[in-house]
Amino acid sequence: MKFIIATNNPKKLKELKRILDPLGIEAVTAKEAGVCLDDVEETGTTFAENAYLKAEAAFKKTSMPAVADDSGLSVDALDGRPGVFSARYAGENATDEDKNKKLLSELENVSKDDRTAHFTCAICCILPNGDKIEVEGVCNGSIAYKPQGEGGFGYDPIFLYGGKSYAQLSDSEKDAVSHRGQALRKLKSELEKYFEKSKNN
Repeated sequence: MKFIIATNNPKKLKELKRILDPLGIEAVTAKEAGVCLDDVEETGTTFAENAYLKAEAAFKKTSMPAVADDSGLSVDALDGRPGVFSARYAGENATDEDKNKKLLSELENVSKDDRTAHFTCAICCILPNGDKIEVEGVCNGSIAYKPQGEGGFGYDPIFLYGGKSYAQLSDSEKDAVSHRGQALRKLKSELEKYFEKSKNN
């Protein structure tokens, strides 16, 4: 079965594919499906609301089962910022490096103990009959003083978990602990239940 993944982020798609492949689900992008998905205005006030908006838009456009995620970093010393604005925190066309620099500059005088933060990932899956599965994963950590590691994307080089940044973890290490890994395992479990139920009906 093909699922359309409502993301233009190749690294995010790779993470989604790693989890969905074992379920016999082929994760395809809009481009691979031969459709053009316009950027959805993320007007939600929560990650879950934005994930739903993106999944719904992809489902309506393609009539294919759709998966979308919305995720971001919330820093306690910044009252939860950047939060749902994580992707656009340093401006519309900012690079990952720009976003990390901005965040680190805002935490310049914040002590190690007060640099706590968490990543959240909300995933929405809309199935062929319109049924909806919504799951969420959270990973608690802290913000480093400078970027560390070459892997990952986004805020990964400055988010510390267990003494290492996300960018220093291998794919399997990151999947095991990350917010997206947690949310995807929950999605996998819910999809397994859904397919089992469909089979028995």
